[in-house]
Amino acid sequence: MKNIFGGGRQMRKQRIALKVLVLSAVMAVFPALAQEVQPKPTCNHCPAAYVPKSELDGYNQRAIEHKLVDQQVRSVDVGKVQVGIGSIYRGKLGQATGAENIVAEAVAEHEQVSEVYYVIDGSATLLTGPDLVDPKPRPSTLKTVREQNGPGFSATSIKNPETHELKAGDMIIIPAGTGHWFTKIDDHIHYVMVRLDPDKILPTKNEAQSLKYLASPYSPNQGNF
Repeated sequence: MKNIFGGGRQMRKQRIALKVLVLSAVMAVFPALAQEVQPKPTCNHCPAAYVPKSELDGYNQRAIEHKLVDQQVRSVDVGKVQVGIGSIYRGKLGQATGAENIVAEAVAEHEQVSEVYYVIDGSATLLTGPDLVDPKPRPSTLKTVREQNGPGFSATSIKNPETHELKAGDMIIIPAGTGHWFTKIDDHIHYVMVRLDPDKILPTKNEAQSLKYLASPYSPNQGNF
């Protein structure tokens, strides 16, 4: 009987020792794993880019005063993509002047840059679709091509388009390769645009460059800088 009880105690000791060994191993491994798992963001130590309303209002005022359509406010490298912020003001169709604005009123398609609109005020009818009628490459000399939305095509129409009635508060996403065409603007439409540039083909623009642009006298041949 003594041997039986002695053997039982020995087995219990062995089980306890095994549990302690396993627990020690787990406690040793998990801190090591915790140390190895560190944040690895695609944009390492990148600062946020803040755009105050007062700055956006400055762009809109400049657009109204000088009949500008599209102005680039920011263009920021955020790692795997470059993000642009544009301020756009379109008057009633037929009122815009200059080659830049005439092209902006036709069907436009951007090969590499996608766009997101948020309508601040006004309303318009926007047609979208990938099948362009009589597409022609947009001139590489255009300011919008060089500084805002990259290479693409203009067209006379869109086959089987989707129709969107845009109004204040609406948003729309226009992927690269999708044609877009304002066919009706009753009075005006004012919207902020987010541009997604994964190939980083466009120049960056920071706060200092933006404020310098707004403070400079208007020139018809001025770019976004």
